Amino acid sequence: MSTTGPTFAAETARHVLWHYGADGGYQPGSFTQKLMQAIDAADVVHKARLRGAYPELVDAMNLAANREDGIRQLQQGLGVTVAPLRCQCGDEDGPFTEDGQCEDCERRAAIGGAA
Repeated sequence: MSTTGPTFAAETARHVLWHYGADGGYQPGSFTQKLMQAIDAADVVHKARLRGAYPELVDAMNLAANREDGIRQLQQGLGVTVAPLRCQCGDEDGPFTEDGQCEDCERRAAIGGAA
């Protein structure tokens, strides 16, 4: 089984990274910005229709939005170096909360213990 994800054109990956506010992205033109907003807002049927015209963009956005490591895969495909996620306790395996804590530390903090 392959551990590498799909690859995308650098321009597509950078636009998607920009859309999601991630390192390595750059702002596309206004049409592409609106297209990415439409893809985000689309239901399954309309997303499939948009994929017929813009398969790489839809696939890259699906990867970024729906895979835990999707943003990181796009960044790695571009050679963008991003420090690994790490909790203050040293956990690098995750999953992590939005504030960067592992679930164990978040749980301890919630019950009043030291994080």
